[in-house]
Order: sequence, then structure tokens, then C-alpha cells
Amino acid sequence: MGFHNLVLLLCFASWCLCSASQLQSSQVQVLLQLKKHLEYPKQLDIWKNRWSSFCSSSPSSQVNVTCQGSFVTELSIVGDANPSKVSDFNGSPIPNQTLSENFSMDSFVATLARLTSLKVLRLVSLGMWGPLPNKIQRLNELDHLDLSSNFLYGSIPPKISNIANLRVLALDDNFFNSTIPVWFNSLTNLTVLGLSNNRLKGQLGDFSALSALEVLDLRENRLASTLPNMPKGLMRLFLSKNSFSGEIPEQYGQLNGLKQLDISFNTLTGSPPSEIFSLPSIVFLNLASNMLSGSLHSNLKCGSKLRFVDISHNKLMGFLPSCLGTESENRVVNLEGNCLSSKFQHQHAVSYCTEVHVKKNTFRVGILVGVIIGAFLIIVVLALGIVVCGRCCHRGISEQHLLNKTVQDSSTTAVGLSSEILANARFISQASKLGKEELPVCRPYSLEELKQATNNFHDSTFMGENLYGKLYRGKLENGKQVTIRSLPLSKKYSFRNFKLRLDLLARLRHPHLVSLLGHCIDGVVAENNGTNVFLIYEYVHNGSFRSYLSGTSSGKVFSWSERLAVLVSIAKAVHFLHTGMIPGFVKNQLKTNNILLNENWTAKLSDYGLSIISEEADMSEGKGENAGSWEMKRLEDDIYGFGFILLEALLGPSVSAKKEAILPNVMACFNSEDGWKQIVDPAVQASCCQESLFIVISITNKSISTESWSRPSIEDVLWNLQYASQVQANSDADHRLNPTTPHHQ
Repeated sequence: MGFHNLVLLLCFASWCLCSASQLQSSQVQVLLQLKKHLEYPKQLDIWKNRWSSFCSSSPSSQVNVTCQGSFVTELSIVGDANPSKVSDFNGSPIPNQTLSENFSMDSFVATLARLTSLKVLRLVSLGMWGPLPNKIQRLNELDHLDLSSNFLYGSIPPKISNIANLRVLALDDNFFNSTIPVWFNSLTNLTVLGLSNNRLKGQLGDFSALSALEVLDLRENRLASTLPNMPKGLMRLFLSKNSFSGEIPEQYGQLNGLKQLDISFNTLTGSPPSEIFSLPSIVFLNLASNMLSGSLHSNLKCGSKLRFVDISHNKLMGFLPSCLGTESENRVVNLEGNCLSSKFQHQHAVSYCTEVHVKKNTFRVGILVGVIIGAFLIIVVLALGIVVCGRCCHRGISEQHLLNKTVQDSSTTAVGLSSEILANARFISQASKLGKEELPVCRPYSLEELKQATNNFHDSTFMGENLYGKLYRGKLENGKQVTIRSLPLSKKYSFRNFKLRLDLLARLRHPHLVSLLGHCIDGVVAENNGTNVFLIYEYVHNGSFRSYLSGTSSGKVFSWSERLAVLVSIAKAVHFLHTGMIPGFVKNQLKTNNILLNENWTAKLSDYGLSIISEEADMSEGKGENAGSWEMKRLEDDIYGFGFILLEALLGPSVSAKKEAILPNVMACFNSEDGWKQIVDPAVQASCCQESLFIVISITNKSISTESWSRPSIEDVLWNLQYASQVQANSDADHRLNPTTPHHQ
């Protein structure tokens, strides 16, 4: 009986050995070498040794190995999503972003190529960096290649064209900086081509030869040409945020399978072809922020499946076809920023859309234009009380809803939303990921702790006073330096409601916000016998951005690229305040004095969100404005304030005191061919490239527009600043290679 058991045991061990070895040992060795190349990422901990069950493991969202026979046919490794991916990359490894300097993309691909039966390869968000080598062609059985969200740069290797069976090619969110190769036309089986968010430039060739192509995504590059013809079977086309010019090809009106078309944020001209609105499959059509002009055909028909149309911020005139009427129940249509009939909201005067073609050199024309503009301004003033829904819906519930006065109820808040809503205020999940880096927690402090930290609020610790109370510098018992703000407890809130508001403020955590460390609301101040609230913030050592722009802080002059880094950081913080929590936070005292710089020169915004707990009255009260209108204006106030931050970064802080008084002259200088040279800070002119500078000048002009509804969203501001930063980084890299080239050219 013992012998029989021994035989069974040996058979079982033999079976286990065969099962573990069903994948060829050479294939196992490749997988373990790839793990080493990728510097042992956490998600590959399941690959412990050569006896691991590579093919038998249950697939996950991050790792999947599929085998056929004894060969690997599918390999998918996805890293952790990294929302703070850098906008600038010069080809050198970045700590905590890329793999180390020991990583070699060439060696990695050489190892990978030994998986000769591989059909699907997905290596996403793994920090791989370097040029993609031509030896990728050795994986000639590939059907699906996805290397998106890495740090690959240079040219797209032409040898990819030798992978004849390739159907999906995704290289999005990298740093490829060459032209779009013409050899793509040889990939006749290609159904999906994704190259969005790279630095691709130059002309775009004809894509019509790619008869199998269904999805083409070239968003957010630097492509500058007319729009090329597309294959007839195309279903989704994304070309936004490039520099395409000329008219929309009539051929686009013949793409009967097209479901989504986004060509927004380019410089396209002429009238859009009527046929693209009536395509049988079209669902989503975005033509916004171009220079489209003329009138839409009165007999224009809309496709039965069309659900979203955006023709905003062009130069279209006249009346809308009935199928684009805003009364449609099943179709969202965005129109603002054109010169359409006055029955539509937020339209420019007709002169705005015709000024390129009409000479305004006679007194009579001048009077006519003045009358039209005057009539338009009256219409805009009357329209300010109307609810502007479109953009508000995307930003969540405004903080200002908390400040709308209502009849006080013993069981609810004194103003605005109920205590239950305040208590349940929540982060939007995607935005909350921005705060993953370690930031200090917020806790209650006693008044005694604060007195000890400030030597009983001695005059020597006093830092100043503004709209939101007095500031003191303090040092906690553990040696940590802090800034303490003292402000009166608002009488219009119950204690419970005020505590909920404080808790809501305390939830804000972002790398570019000055962290709130705690609060104290149990102190009595002797001079007015009223209750104060104290907010305890981290102390930021290097002072304000304004002091460096004005030259009052010795030892450092901010170059243009450094100024852009600060602006991008603060734009991210404002975007988080607007969208990162429900309710959102607006009216955030945006000015360069409230941008502080820590010991690592990281920019942080202070004095944010304080309107939620201050005595400041709801200005909409008594004006007959509804909540939606007020919310929109408060969001735009932040954009207006950010516009002056941009202006100070360009011109210096002397502009802040004059504000509106200097705007006409500043905008006139910006709009003249060389006027900007007279007013832009010499330190900026000496360190910038003109393309980057002009991008920021353009978004500044829009942000400080006197027509509040026409100001951009914070998303648009952030995108433009990141683009300007990329352009400047490229110029700096070119300048290092060719130091004799003038930097400002």
C-alpha cells in the first residue's frame, strides 16, 4: 500500500511539473527578463520564478498573459494611472515618472522580439522612455500594438509598416515629435490609429487608401495643413487642438459611416458643408473654436441620430436651420460666440464676423458699427439674468449655492444647502486622484496651542491683514512653522453649519494648494468679545510669486519657462477647486500675491475657498439674479482673476494696481505686430520663444475679456498653458543644440 501511494505521489508531481512547463522555457525566460527590464513593477509580483503559472493566472486589468500551445500570444501590462504626467520631456529619465537611466528601450524591444508568436501587445503607463527602435518589426505577427502613456520620443519607426497584419496601433500620450509618416498607407488592415497628445507636426497626407480604417485620433498635436481626405468606412475622426487650416473638405459629407467628428480648436475657414450635419450615422459633431464663416444653409437637414452639435466661437452669421434650433429636445446645440440672429444668447456684433472683409474707413460705417455694438451690449446686459446651463452642468454644484440666503430653519442651515448636503459633499473620483501624493492631514487645534505657537499672538508674529482677517506666523511644539489666519465667526451661520463648512474646506488636498493643517473655533477674543475662528496652514518659505516678478526678492529672476511652470501649477489647482469636489469652490482670490513658492520652488495657491466661511454677502441677493446665473459669473470671476495673473507674468506686477484702466492699451499692444515688444517684461523677451509667448498672450486676451461669457473655461486655460510650456521646452532643447540661434526667434 505504501508503494502504491508513492507511485501516485510521483505521478502527481510529474503532472504538476508538466503543467508548469507547458510554456516553453525560452518563453518563460523572456517574461522574467521583461520583468527585470521594467524594474520589477508591483503588478508583476505574481511572476515569482520560472515555475509560476504565467498562462494559467486569472487575467486582471493590469496583467494578462494568453498562451496558445507553448507560446505567448498576448501580453498586457498596464501600470498605475499617473494623472500628474509631465508636460515637458527632454529625453532624460525623470524620478518617479520614468524608468531609471539604466533602462534601454532598444534592449527591451530586442528581448520582447523573442516572443515570436505574439499577436497582442499592450504596454501602457510603464514609464518606458527613449526612441522606439526599428526592431519592433521583428514582432511581425502582431495584430494589436498599444504603447500609449509612456515617454517615447523621436520618429515613429518606419519598419512598423512591415507588420502586415497590424489592425490596432495606439501610441497616444507619448512625445513623438516627427511628421506623420506616409508609409501608414501600406498598413491596409489598420482599423484603429491613435496618435493623440504627442508633438507630431507638419503636413498630413491622404488617408483614403486605408480602406479598413474606422478610428483615427490625432488630437492635441502640432499638425498644420489642410484637412486630408479620409477613407469612406471611417467611423470616428478626432483632429482637435492642432493647427489645421483651409476649408472642411466636401468629401467629409460623403463619409456615411461617420459617427463622431471633432475638428475643434483649429483655424478652419469657410462655411461648413451642409452634408456633414445630415450624415446617416453622425451622432457627435464638434466644429467649435475655428474661423468658420458665412451662413448655414436654410434647408440644412440633420441626421436622425445627431445628438450633439458644437459650432460655438466661430464667425457664423444669420439664422439657424430649424433642425439646430435650441428647442430640440433630443439634441444639444452649442452656439455662443458667433454672430447669429439676436434671438440667440451670447452672440457677437455682426462687425466681429465681417471685420476681416470690410474696410471701416468712413465715418458713416463707424457710426453704424457703433450702433450695432451698442445694441449688442444692451442685449448682453439683459441676458445676464438668464440661466446659463451648458457650462455649469460640467462643473458640479457651485459653492455659491451655499451662500444664497434662505429663511433660517432650526433643522437646516442658515443659508443655501442643507446640513445633510454639506455633510455629504464629496470628491469627484477622477479629480480626487490628483491628491494621491502625501499631504498633511487636517486636525483641530486648541487656542492654547496657538497662543504658545505665536507667543500669545505677539506683534512680532503679525504678518498682515486682508479681506479674510489677520495673519500670524507661528511655530508649533514639534518645531513645524505654520501660518495662522484669524477671522470672526460669521453670525449668519449656525455653529453646526459653520463646522460643516470648515470640514468641507478641510477636505481640499492638492499638491499646488497651501495645505490647511487644522482649525480652532473655541477661542474668545477680548477686544470685541466675539468668537474667532483660526485656520492653521503650512508655512511656505520662499515668499510670493509677485515679489519675484517685481524684483523685490533678491537672488532669483524667473525665466519664461519657470513662469510657465508656476502658471501651469496654479491652473491645475484652480481646475481642482472648480471640479474636484461637489460642491465646487469658486471666487478664490486669484492674484500673484497669493501664489507662494516653497523651498523646492513649487507653486502653491493660498486664500482659496474662504468665501464659503466668510461674512461676505451673496451679491446676487437683491439683483433679481438666479442661482445659475450667479454661479456662472463667479466661475468667470476666477478666470478674470487668473487672466491678471497671466498679465503680471507677461508684463510685471505693476499692472495689478491699474487693472481695468490699462486693459484697452494692453490689448491694443498685444494685437499689433510689434506692440508686445514695448510692454512685455524684458526678462520674458530674453528667455522665451515667440510661439510660446503668443499662445499665452492669446489666452490672456480671452481671459480678461470684458464680455464675461466669452472667457475660456479653466480647462482651456490649462491646456493652452501646457501647450505653451511644451513649445518652450522644444525651443530650449533646440537652443541647447544650436546655441548660436537667437532664443526669441
